[in-house]
Amino acid sequence: MAMMPKRVKHRKFQRGRIRGNATRGNTVAYGEFGLQVLESGWITARQIEAGRIAATHFLHREGKVYIRIFPHKSISSKPLETRMGKGKGEPEAWVATVKPGTMLFEIGGVDETVARQALARMNAKMPFRCRMVSRRHGM
Repeated sequence: MAMMPKRVKHRKFQRGRIRGNATRGNTVAYGEFGLQVLESGWITARQIEAGRIAATHFLHREGKVYIRIFPHKSISSKPLETRMGKGKGEPEAWVATVKPGTMLFEIGGVDETVARQALARMNAKMPFRCRMVSRRHGM
């Protein structure tokens, strides 16, 4: 089932703009390897779920997959062939706003070759360019 918030203060959000690079959530924190986004934009709850399924099927219950983003923002749209006016459309999807550098997923408990293949499968499901990064132990 796709992720969405249990309750929100406002049902409908404005679109906003995405500027700058990620300053938080941009390092590998939980696993050993991560998938880091290189472009800004929205990623829907369905795309997050598709990435999670692609990794868990490939790993066969081996290792752990961490999801580092959550879709807090609702995106509304008006029905097709509807005239202009009459208010804002109903919420259609939930999205997470990501900036360049944001860590989308992390994998732990597997070796690098398996993690690289699993992250490549996740990357195929994502709507923008990503790269694989590994944890820095010297910190």
